[in-house]
Amino acid sequence: MKLVFAGTPEVAVPALDALIASERHEVAAVVTRPDAPAGRGRRLVASPVAQRAQDAGIEVLKPLRPKEPAFLERLREIGPDCCPVVAYGALLPRVALDVPAHGWVNLHFSLLPAWRGAAPVQHSIMAGDEMTGASTFLIEEGLDSGPVYGTVTETIRPTDTSGDLLTRLAFAGAGLLAATMDGIEDGSLKALPQPAEGVTMAPKITVEDARVDWAAPALRVDRVVRGCTPAPGAWTTFRGERLKLIQVTPVPDRTDLAPAQLAVGKNSVHAGTGSYAVELLWVQAQGKKPMRAADWARGARITDGETLGD
Repeated sequence: MKLVFAGTPEVAVPALDALIASERHEVAAVVTRPDAPAGRGRRLVASPVAQRAQDAGIEVLKPLRPKEPAFLERLREIGPDCCPVVAYGALLPRVALDVPAHGWVNLHFSLLPAWRGAAPVQHSIMAGDEMTGASTFLIEEGLDSGPVYGTVTETIRPTDTSGDLLTRLAFAGAGLLAATMDGIEDGSLKALPQPAEGVTMAPKITVEDARVDWAAPALRVDRVVRGCTPAPGAWTTFRGERLKLIQVTPVPDRTDLAPAQLAVGKNSVHAGTGSYAVELLWVQAQGKKPMRAADWARGARITDGETLGD
């Protein structure tokens, strides 16, 4: 089939690579978000998907909005049979959805209908799920509600961050998306409606969502930190300044600390929660680079009884 691939961030690149490598399909063009400011100089930088497409000699389309007449005209000129999508980042209007004969097929990083929305991986970790996966589905005008072509499953490991899990899903999902394109082309795959039961939503994680509540149980604190790593980054405050929490681990046998209370050992930093303590392993103080929590504590000269989240 002739394909137009839509995607923007690094997590979409494995799927694009899988489709480029396919002998059954031609990636005629790529649709991605416009160049965005990045780095200290805030110079405009092309998205990871745009850079990969350019390296492969594939035409790149960067509409500000996919309802722009010039974009729609070019899409019709290309005449794709299907448009696979991975984390494109813009709402597709009905007029665009109607262009390819087989529609736009999205790779979503959850087992639908669970975790519909922008942040399925973060929410699955924060909710304590033990299993997740990826789904391919036909895009409709509802939010991630279209009929599903296929799924792959992935175990959530006890120490997984959202970055770890998303990386694995990106590669597993790439194979699923390529197989879905094959099945659509030869007619062996039919999309099935999602169940009405089990729908959960996964809206974008805000900075406030990523603030640690020290009155919550230790397992909840750990899940928030892992779910918000690398972005937007879990955080608390210390002495009135923001402290980013990069890695913690629950310590079930330590129950003597009040929520948010710190205890500093020679090579350890513990913080109390609503259940038992967590050990702070890696942190990042405001204006500083990431460092081991024990090094941060020595530099900050923490005294017994000081608390986080002030």
